[in-house]
Amino acid sequence: MYVFAAQGARLRKLAAEGLDIIRMDIGEPDAPPPAFIIDELDQQSRNPKKHGYAGYGGTPELKQAIADYYQRRFGVALDPVSETLPLLGSKEGLANIALAWLDPGDLAIVPDPGYPTYQMGAKMAGADVYFTPLEARLGWLPDLEAIPAEVAGRARLMWVSYPNNPTGAVAPLSFYRDAVEFCRRHEILLCSDLPYADVTFDGYEAPSVLSVPGAKEVTLEFNSLSKSHHLAGWRVGMAVGNATAVKALLQIKSNVDSGIFRPIQDAATVALNSDPSWMVARNEEYRRRRDLVLEAVRSIGMVAETPQAGLYIWALPPAGYGSLEFADKVLLETGVGFTAGDAYGPSGVGYVRISLGTETAKIEEAMARLTALAL
Repeated sequence: MYVFAAQGARLRKLAAEGLDIIRMDIGEPDAPPPAFIIDELDQQSRNPKKHGYAGYGGTPELKQAIADYYQRRFGVALDPVSETLPLLGSKEGLANIALAWLDPGDLAIVPDPGYPTYQMGAKMAGADVYFTPLEARLGWLPDLEAIPAEVAGRARLMWVSYPNNPTGAVAPLSFYRDAVEFCRRHEILLCSDLPYADVTFDGYEAPSVLSVPGAKEVTLEFNSLSKSHHLAGWRVGMAVGNATAVKALLQIKSNVDSGIFRPIQDAATVALNSDPSWMVARNEEYRRRRDLVLEAVRSIGMVAETPQAGLYIWALPPAGYGSLEFADKVLLETGVGFTAGDAYGPSGVGYVRISLGTETAKIEEAMARLTALAL
């Protein structure tokens, strides 16, 4: 079972048994989408002509909106026809690109710690996985030069994800230039996962790897409206970049799903074309939550860096506690749910991930419980 599905089932069971749970384990925005996006969905869903099959590759309007967004936000020019593909949320694309690109015996280079779907997609395709460790001393960036030559020679796909889940780290353009060159040299498809690009703090702006000259030759980037526009349950994302990879992914998808509900595509088009200034106040609220959590966890001896983007605090438990042990103690004694870093791979052992996707008053209550915990 998917690790977070199992965790959610456990928390629901504990809640049914009477434990007052505050979930800070899941990266889900707590607020609904802005009203203008909901209004567009409502209006379009009342159109009797919008309830049939929407087409496998996405509406021309949504594909154009994706291209326009990338041009405005990152300065990246995309052909909306051949270099964009709407997805049923980016997660299905993360898994399906493995089915589209990897054969049994191929190899995928996956960050450790990293989002579990990167490795599971490769395994479902019958491919092997090579974990490249992310370490604090390197700013949670992979050491590309440390990847063995035989691994680079076998690899057909490599994952990067910044702003990073779970560590909260960000990547400079210099790293992206190195990653593009590495993948070009070894004929590897560079897959970039970018769902937190618009959740940023303290003046930071997250770049896209596609802004590196020549990146489209080797790169497919995944993005999502789940975090940026609070459309997590609507399931709408995108894959953009290398036209060959887009075509291969569409071939898999056309045999697996029948496209996104048309009114959702219409609403997503409006979302992408809208003025993003509303995100400033949203991000400021996330920043406030970030600082609340950091103050509390540091006060009980936890060690955590201050992230510039994303929804997570990546922290070491107080001295003497392992990650699973500490997450379990916090849950059972306070009702506050964290995620043990073990869920993200061997290099996540020893850490816990704390989500900011819970209303501020609940976070204040959770941190009050945490700081009162007997250690």
